[in-house]
Amino acid sequence: MIAAGNRSLSTAPLPRPQAILFDWDNTLVDSWGVIHAAMNQTLGAMGHPLWSRADTESRVRASLRDGFPELFGERWKHAEEIFYRAFEAVHLQELAPLPGAAELLAELAVAGYYLGVVSNKRGNYLRLEAEQLGWHRHFHRLSGAGDAARDKPSREHVDHALGLGTAAAGPAAGPDVWFVGDADIDMVCARNTGCRAVLVRAEAPTAAELAVAAPDLHFTDLPALAAHLRGL
Repeated sequence: MIAAGNRSLSTAPLPRPQAILFDWDNTLVDSWGVIHAAMNQTLGAMGHPLWSRADTESRVRASLRDGFPELFGERWKHAEEIFYRAFEAVHLQELAPLPGAAELLAELAVAGYYLGVVSNKRGNYLRLEAEQLGWHRHFHRLSGAGDAARDKPSREHVDHALGLGTAAAGPAAGPDVWFVGDADIDMVCARNTGCRAVLVRAEAPTAAELAVAAPDLHFTDLPALAAHLRGL
């Protein structure tokens, strides 16, 4: 049962995690405006109808290498070039942390959590944005699209973010790892890897989302997540 406010969706409380993996776009930073503008420049250039902001927010989930072939067919690499030219022109200038993100990451780093990012944003752009915000120092690994053999929601992407096989590896994917995100693909990724699924957004999960990959926890914002972790 989904309780009001920021509560567990399960009946038993979850123990303190050893590692926390975050989605990036619209979990830690506000990116929809930039993504929507770049997407519509791409759609227009490719002769497709433009999307509304709601279309973008509901349809953009997969990495470009996974999503663009279905959308643009054999011309998807050309569409990818257009998208990234538009995106690169503005993404650092428009970069905006979500409320409470900076404070949460600093607190978790001091507390000794293994912190990582699993994002379907291309890895070089992800790391540029983290450096721009000064957040790169908090994370053990920032894993973006193209950094692993397969992108989110695959296990390979999560294993890459946990540094498995390296000297600085975190814990193996499993219930001691929380996967924090704002979208259904993040909850699916958590389920695919045995991690705890933690949804952070104002809206409660929909019936369709619950049917596919119900979160273990739902918080309406990052300060609420921070308060919960502080109490563990």
